[in-house]
Amino acid sequence: MKNFSNAVFYLFPVLAAVLFLLLFSLICSGCYTLKQGAIMLGYLGRAVPLETLSDAPDAPEENIRFVELVNDIRRFAVDELGLKDTKSYTKYVDINRDYLAAIVSASAKDSFNRHEWRFPVVGSVPYKGFFNVEDARREARKLQNKDLDVWIRPVDAFSTLGWFSDPLYSFMRDYSQDRMADILIHELVHATIFIKDNMQFNEELAEFIGSEGARLYMKKLYGDSGPQLEALAYSEADNAAYVAFIQELIAGLDAVYKTEIPREQKLEQKQKIIAAAQSRFAAEYESRFHSGNYRGFSEIEVNNAYLELYRLYYSGGGRLKELYEESGGNLHAFIAAAKTISRKGGDPVEQLRYALAKQQP
Repeated sequence: MKNFSNAVFYLFPVLAAVLFLLLFSLICSGCYTLKQGAIMLGYLGRAVPLETLSDAPDAPEENIRFVELVNDIRRFAVDELGLKDTKSYTKYVDINRDYLAAIVSASAKDSFNRHEWRFPVVGSVPYKGFFNVEDARREARKLQNKDLDVWIRPVDAFSTLGWFSDPLYSFMRDYSQDRMADILIHELVHATIFIKDNMQFNEELAEFIGSEGARLYMKKLYGDSGPQLEALAYSEADNAAYVAFIQELIAGLDAVYKTEIPREQKLEQKQKIIAAAQSRFAAEYESRFHSGNYRGFSEIEVNNAYLELYRLYYSGGGRLKELYEESGGNLHAFIAAAKTISRKGGDPVEQLRYALAKQQP
């Protein structure tokens, strides 16, 4: 089941955290930025060059393959897609768990009005990351006490937008080729193209380019057919089917939220609609999906915070795909056009449409 594990995880830039550590430790010992920055600095301090895993004479074969895969994906992302060449993902940190951080998201219970946090540099952000899951749970309880729907999810990568060398982590060594490509390309998109105060577009763009870039990378490795491409096609089809189902559920709930009925009735209808959707999902599962990866939807306590993630990552993805296909399906050219988008230029999708049109002969 999709958990947005390759979602970008923005922290206040590490440099600012260092300043806090040096200047404000006496008066700000419990603040969010100080604590998260200190943990992040600890990870960066422990990071070793990626080649450390493969250069030893007795290096395990799986380590050698991992290093070769990461370096090849980075070359592909920079040389063939035109993403920014940073020092990110050239270092490695050994970490004793299978995720990097816990991310908290929240939404109103009777609308898709997402809760946002505001940080310097990146602006408004619809989630907040914690390296310690207990800190995430405390934040969740605070939000629940404000009568908000809350969701906590794990992530396995984050971006400092190219300010620092974001490392790889030990749990990534077992990732498939397409998953690793998706993660690295997604994060390098954030380091290449970032529109302050427009996280919706930032995430939609990175999600689309990460997925399409991973598909093109797999085609580079294996050609247009074969078991690897077939497995990827099934995975993409399942994800598309799941997103479509969630978007249908969102549309049904949104129609109720926009009515003039009392809030209590909206919340009652909300629970009925979600329960009916989960029952239908379970009954129709075999006809919708190729794998069992999405079965968990029928069991989780679905709320607006969970559903809002799909509005954040996918609500505009169809427009980007249409622009991509209409402009010729050249991802390098698509990224080049996206680089021209500015914060003050208006709707970023329309800016992208205009930039792609200018590329046409």
